[in-house]
Amino acid sequence: MKNKATKFFALSTALLLFTACANASSAANAASPASAPFAKEKLYSTTSLVVDTGSKDFGSSSAAQIVDAMKFGWNLGNTLDAFAGGDPANGWAGRNTSLGNNTETNWGMPKTTQAMIAGIKAKGFSAIRIPISWHDHIDSKYTVSPSWMARAKEIVDWAIAEGLYVIINVHHDNITPSTCAANGHKGYSPASSCLDESKRYLYNVWSQIAAAFNNGYDERLVFETINEPRLPGDKHEWNWEASCSACKDAAKCVNELNQLCLEAIRESGGNNAKRLVMVPAYVASPGAALASAFKMPNDSAGSGRLALSVHMYTPYSFAMQDPVVIGEMGATNKNNNEQRKAWFEYYLGKVKGYKMAAFLWDNGNWKVPASGSFNELFGYYNRSAKDWYFKNPDLVEAAIAARN
Repeated sequence: MKNKATKFFALSTALLLFTACANASSAANAASPASAPFAKEKLYSTTSLVVDTGSKDFGSSSAAQIVDAMKFGWNLGNTLDAFAGGDPANGWAGRNTSLGNNTETNWGMPKTTQAMIAGIKAKGFSAIRIPISWHDHIDSKYTVSPSWMARAKEIVDWAIAEGLYVIINVHHDNITPSTCAANGHKGYSPASSCLDESKRYLYNVWSQIAAAFNNGYDERLVFETINEPRLPGDKHEWNWEASCSACKDAAKCVNELNQLCLEAIRESGGNNAKRLVMVPAYVASPGAALASAFKMPNDSAGSGRLALSVHMYTPYSFAMQDPVVIGEMGATNKNNNEQRKAWFEYYLGKVKGYKMAAFLWDNGNWKVPASGSFNELFGYYNRSAKDWYFKNPDLVEAAIAARN
């Protein structure tokens, strides 16, 4: 990492991604070898496998050009990432998997429509991030429900048809090591005690995602391997500490899981052989990403086709190189819209100056309750009405103008 941004600006729940020069011939960037050989087996049923039959030319745009073209994006939060109850710290105990595709609305958001996505484009956004959780839709052979995959594909297709760049991932599928064996087929954990099961889960899930999203999608579709890989319930669940033995073990496992997810994607061939793929360090922590324990995967696509995914919660001077994408950003509503507007203009002006892309986090919660709590009020888009909150001043228009 050669270049430093001075006093990188603060945000609450921000996701940083920067393109990494992962070179198969570079020992410094090579992923740590697996602790034991893992037999790659596609255990899922192929009877109803959703297979991409499209055909689109994959452009020659560089990673820097793709990021710059993304400009300002929007997150379809609390939607396909929702799940039907259950606690990841207890192996998803109490989950209700009978909801099927209705998990999309289980966290209070309306069912996504093509008109909603068109409203995102009409407002001036250039990209959309679509977080997706899979564990409620997996059977005992790791087979993803074809209706869930088809639903994800439908929403992605609407976004692509609008000319938006799209990011999809494996989101809320992280369970505890202690419940991993008893709750196989329902998630992964970055711990050695759960590594084989985690690899089976992620290899099979990503092999199916890669089959459903391949030649029908050009470089506007980007994959993100896993979201915030961590140890639920551990005292270091949300923070990296270099001296922590559990953290060091988790970092090694994250390296191996990222490598395996990338291989599942590249093995599918076609456009996925060169698609931009994003990978995180432990809990997507900047400290973990900069630690010597973290290694970028070895990439058969050569250099410049990977991005490092980092979540940042505090002001931080971050060493970086090449493009940066801030995948989640926002200012919680405190009935202070003039101050929020000024924040957006300053923040996104900096984003533009560094030729980064930024994605507004939108969980649908916008109104300050009677209790006066300002927690998690990151709603901007009234999805049902296809209209926008906070139009006096118009926060979103100010943000888009600042980045564009």
